[in-house]
Amino acid sequence: MKANVGDQITLAAEHVGNPTRTGEVLEVHGSDGEPPYLVRWSDGHTGLIDPGPGSVLRVGPARSGADSA
Repeated sequence: MKANVGDQITLAAEHVGNPTRTGEVLEVHGSDGEPPYLVRWSDGHTGLIDPGPGSVLRVGPARSGADSA
């Protein structure tokens, strides 16, 4: 996985019944966009994550909120 500062990240829940977590990548600590990443989660907390095998992640640019036609 490769990410850039400003990308949005979604992390699947670790346990059934828990919500997915979404956040913004604030810092990329690995080389060439590799983890670990400092993420600000939607609840305001920040944390350093280093996704391991089996993690379900979706990384992509932040949405602008407006689509152009």
